Amino acid sequence: MRNEFTAVYEKDDGWCIGYCLEIPGANGQGKTKEECKTNLAEAIALILQDRPERAMRGVPYGVRPETIILPDALPDGPDYVV
Repeated sequence: MRNEFTAVYEKDDGWCIGYCLEIPGANGQGKTKEECKTNLAEAIALILQDRPERAMRGVPYGVRPETIILPDALPDGPDYVV
């Protein structure tokens, strides 16, 4: 089985910062996008090993998740480097 996740990359003061949309807390950084991507993949793997049953939702133990319905129109977000 192949694991695929969505990564978002941003440039900040000479660094590439990346995070995974599906797994809260999975972040990576590097001087290049490739370094950041490798670092982010390692972070995702560690989180999946540490909390496999809840990693995809990022919900801490003992917390009851709640669904939030957003309005149709949302403000524009920041520019992302993909």
